Amino acid sequence: MKLTFLGTGTSQGVPMIGFDNPGLDLSNPKNWRTRSAAHIEAGGMHIQIDAGPEFRLQCLQNKVDWIDVFLLTHGHADHILGMDDLRRFCDRMPNNKIPVYANDYGIERINFIFPYAVLDKPAQRGYPCFGVKKMPNLLEFENGLKIYAEELPHGTTKTLGFVFEFEGKKLAYYNDCKLLTPRAIELAQNADIVVLDGLRPIPHPTHLSIFEAIEYAKILNAKRAFFTHTTWQIDYETWSKKIPENTQIAYDGLSVEI
Repeated sequence: MKLTFLGTGTSQGVPMIGFDNPGLDLSNPKNWRTRSAAHIEAGGMHIQIDAGPEFRLQCLQNKVDWIDVFLLTHGHADHILGMDDLRRFCDRMPNNKIPVYANDYGIERINFIFPYAVLDKPAQRGYPCFGVKKMPNLLEFENGLKIYAEELPHGTTKTLGFVFEFEGKKLAYYNDCKLLTPRAIELAQNADIVVLDGLRPIPHPTHLSIFEAIEYAKILNAKRAFFTHTTWQIDYETWSKKIPENTQIAYDGLSVEI
């Protein structure tokens, strides 16, 4: 499996508009973060997680030219508003329609924002077309890839966390969440890679702080853990020296193979 972090920033992006971003070294490209999204390759399949406002540019920069399945963690703007750019991937599908999986809240938001794309077939060539389905607890594919899903608390809504299993390897992606449920912990136990929401040093009502994320990485006994959805308060070089050796601050464009 291969994981590529297309984006690792928050809803406002990093650095923030109209703000001094104190303590953030803007000469370091790893501190320039677009909205969080990830791309996973396993056995010839390409799985896209989320599509924020910079999704088109993220695809160009990371040479993402094919998507078999789209997974939406939740319907907040920084994760959904780039879905219109899936139109190019729809064009390349045999039926010009891309499978999209989400929870109830995500489906509600897709239907509200993109009614022109939730059809049996594209309105015309070049338009997006989403085959929207509710994400099951387990999604299995012919190549042996398994994707487990678990809803996680995120303020007044719930976000989907995903665990990917392929050829004996395990990758967990838990973004935009305040805590991990017992099932989420069980699914991700001893994972080769765990991606965790690590917003900032101080506690937040709807996100894991980086210290909470570090503790979860220990609980999960992860071989490697990456912290994403980080704010301007997380300077890459500064925090890389503070966190455990088997953990890392994720940055845009980072690719990891397991």
